[in-house]
Amino acid sequence: MSFSDMKQRSKTNLASLIKETEKISNPNTFGEVDDRYWRPELDKSGNGYAIVRFFPAPEGEDLPWARIWNHGFQGPGGWYIENSLTTLGQKDPVSEHNSTLWNSGIEANKEVARKQKRRLNYTSNVFILKDPAHPENEGQIKLYRFGKKIFDKINDLMNPEFEDESPVNPFDLWVGANFKMKIRKVEGYSNYDKSEFEAPSALLEDEARLEEIWKSENSLKELVSEDKFKSFDELKTKLERVLGLGSEFSPTPKSVDVPFDGGKPYTAPPKPAVESTNDGDESMDYFQKLAQEA
Repeated sequence: MSFSDMKQRSKTNLASLIKETEKISNPNTFGEVDDRYWRPELDKSGNGYAIVRFFPAPEGEDLPWARIWNHGFQGPGGWYIENSLTTLGQKDPVSEHNSTLWNSGIEANKEVARKQKRRLNYTSNVFILKDPAHPENEGQIKLYRFGKKIFDKINDLMNPEFEDESPVNPFDLWVGANFKMKIRKVEGYSNYDKSEFEAPSALLEDEARLEEIWKSENSLKELVSEDKFKSFDELKTKLERVLGLGSEFSPTPKSVDVPFDGGKPYTAPPKPAVESTNDGDESMDYFQKLAQEA
């Protein structure tokens, strides 16, 4: 799709995006740390502020966001922080193990499954309009990873609840809206509730510059390509190491000789002797990102 085609389809793009949000509403580990990614920096009080513009789908791609499911939890054998194969519509060992725990009917096992459940994140291209902590980022396109709260604000703008409100496509370059991030620390966590979209407006009047920026976007399809995910067997091996499991995903040992006595909660075995890994650094990065995201 050319730049001129995108402008002509500006109004129809909103309808197609609304359909995609309806699919989501009704039913990579985090991306590698590199200079393509951006996030607002918080001050010592845990507050942050920035203004960005969400960009439309990159050239040759259909959607302005990528959806990625992932898991992040600690076991006796270290940290498990990986993208979930369910992102690709495939079976994932953590989901299978969690199903076994849940279906055991034992509340303690269900609680373990809850702590290990998958988490949904979105990634979009954003144009940074204001970044007080790092003004050198202003005027650049970056990848921005965000969670459900910010996606809900996007969805609410495209699907307003009241009849006196008009739907707005925040990803549109001409009739979209800038997003003001207002981040506060609430009960120890970053809170985005006060963040809001401005009134609809064109990002720039210079269309040649708009096209130049649009063509500089990062690919989103690349983030969910199969080579960004480990295989089922690789993930299963890591899960078994982290949780200290055997070759079968069973929360309690099976025995044909001992009658069922009501079940016992799953208790992970002692931490096995394993070679040193970088899971510590990986987990720290995960929770640093977790604290920054809605």
